[in-house]
Amino acid sequence: MTASGPRGDPAVGIDAHQHYWRLARGDYGWLTPALAALHRDFGPADLAPHLAEAGIAGTVLVQAAPTAAETDYLLVQAARAPSVHGVVGWVDLAAPDAAARLRALRPAGRLVGIRPMLQDIADAGWVLQPTVVAGIAAAGALGLVFDALIQPRHLETVAVLAATLPELSIVIDHAAKPAIARWRVGDDDFAAWRDGLARLACAPRVTCKLSGLATEAAADWRADDLAPYVEVLLALFGPERLMFGSDWPVVNLAGGFARWHAAARTLTGALPEAARAAIFGGTARRVYGLAPA
Repeated sequence: MTASGPRGDPAVGIDAHQHYWRLARGDYGWLTPALAALHRDFGPADLAPHLAEAGIAGTVLVQAAPTAAETDYLLVQAARAPSVHGVVGWVDLAAPDAAARLRALRPAGRLVGIRPMLQDIADAGWVLQPTVVAGIAAAGALGLVFDALIQPRHLETVAVLAATLPELSIVIDHAAKPAIARWRVGDDDFAAWRDGLARLACAPRVTCKLSGLATEAAADWRADDLAPYVEVLLALFGPERLMFGSDWPVVNLAGGFARWHAAARTLTGALPEAARAAIFGGTARRVYGLAPA
């Protein structure tokens, strides 16, 4: 049976950012019992109903732990779950054997990208260390995308990385995590975030995920609270360089998959259908090199 979306259309969309984890693996340092909504195992059977309801055909499965074991685990999950169309894994990019590790992984399953957890590294300039740049360049040479898990403090250094490696495909996760709950639209922090993204948007191979915004907003967020941020993303990147991601199950901290997906559809509702098709599937397929619908 073919999955279908809310209007009964065949499922064709892509969720460009979701996670699976198994707590017993023991390498999720950030995932503590304090995060009660997340502190359990999540796998394909948990996500399947959400994908079917939203009309989403496949996903990009993204690492949640900075270990080689995490990458191996995700590739096994991808091999077992037809809904996973690509994996963004983790490699120690500063290691002397980073290039060899990447070459060994590239033929394995559905690896399409790599992601160091930059938000957890105190030094915002870490990504520009020569050994790290060499590892990233090796990934790019293999056709892998670089997912940038960043905060506003990293925007300048990632812009330098994009200029240093102009052929590298970079995807900005969660719009660089603007602090929606704390900022006022138009204040200095908002302006700095917007201007930093604008510099990145000048690099043609940089794209951005329409993801993670609900988690950065206040607990009682409404779509209108997110609208100014989505407007910035559309103005800077356009639909052809934006891709929807649920950030499931992390989005369970902010109302869940269905609430965020509905808000994202509402916030892009005035766009032509072709533009929405890009955001909700086409951009991710092109950037990550996923199989066509």
